[in-house]
Amino acid sequence: MPHEFHLPDIGEGLTEATIIEWHAALGDHVDMDGPLVEIETDKAVVEIPAPVDGVLLHRGAEAGDVIDVGSLLAVVGEPGEAWSSGVAPTGGRSSGEAAPIVGSLDEPADVLGAGGHGEALPMVRRLAGELGVEIEEIVGSGPGGRVTEEDVRSAATHDERSRRVPLSATRRAIVRNLTRSWREIPHVTTYGSVDAAGLLAQREELGKPPLEALLIARIVPLLIAHPAFNATFSADAIVEHLRYDIGFAVDTAEGLMVAVIRDADHKHVTAIGTEVLALAAAARDRTINTADLRGQSFTISNIGAVGGRFGTPIVPYGTTAILSVGRADPRPVVRDGEIVVAQEFPLSLSYDHRVIDGSSGRRFLAAIEAALESPEA
Repeated sequence: MPHEFHLPDIGEGLTEATIIEWHAALGDHVDMDGPLVEIETDKAVVEIPAPVDGVLLHRGAEAGDVIDVGSLLAVVGEPGEAWSSGVAPTGGRSSGEAAPIVGSLDEPADVLGAGGHGEALPMVRRLAGELGVEIEEIVGSGPGGRVTEEDVRSAATHDERSRRVPLSATRRAIVRNLTRSWREIPHVTTYGSVDAAGLLAQREELGKPPLEALLIARIVPLLIAHPAFNATFSADAIVEHLRYDIGFAVDTAEGLMVAVIRDADHKHVTAIGTEVLALAAAARDRTINTADLRGQSFTISNIGAVGGRFGTPIVPYGTTAILSVGRADPRPVVRDGEIVVAQEFPLSLSYDHRVIDGSSGRRFLAAIEAALESPEA
């Protein structure tokens, strides 16, 4: 009897995933718990194992397609066994939002679509993506106005000066999260700078741990003293967290990720440094646990690592503040009435103005400056 396998929810809040690669072709034998298909979620690439031994009879989506959680992913049965859903599947969809199609072009319009701009088979949509063609702008020449392969190739010859790069699952998640934060949180950004000499000297003494570790260790006590910056805005209250789970930005090939150091108030700076290195490496090679990418109570972004100075960081949704620390290049500064060459960290603090007033923001930034310059910290 064929076994239908639906895409499971492999992470909190997961709603969809992109098929990266199948490890078995139709008709191939698969082993229970052996590699079946590789998928990409919002933050990670995950390998899904086969649920049973048998022969792969059906694949619910192909490489590049997006499939919803709970949708039919695969069917595994006995050798020589047949399987048919009886209807066109509706769970998976191509990255262009079209439903996968089975059967011939003679199927009813409610399965294949009513025709017009952008109606096309998944393979044609994939070709359009590869050639950088906006398929929704093409008037199809196929049955019912459907876009054909020839239509796409013809359009590509007239559009050679641009290309279309489909959004990865990670980039789509970034778009959703940043758009929500920018739309719902009234942002204020305040700026400052701090002498970098003491912090850089301490980093040398400790064997050059990641700068994020020293920043976290020095800023956590300030969050205890300024709880509005370690909080979440609610409709009728401000939820001040008594946990200090500090997010730090990681630059990856797929986009910016925020990994989280849990209970940073109970960890020594060297332990934090070890954890920062491990989480950053896991984020970059896409093996990080999704739980380590959620739930920060405050965020630090070391944009100096990529050469940045000042910025306007966006407050992550569910928090009230984020600190961006820029690159401390030698520059002329005024000290005791004289111009000298020194290294200063540029600081950019963004916060939720519903929770934090301008005066509170300035006081907190002043406390950060003092803490980062303090030789006793």
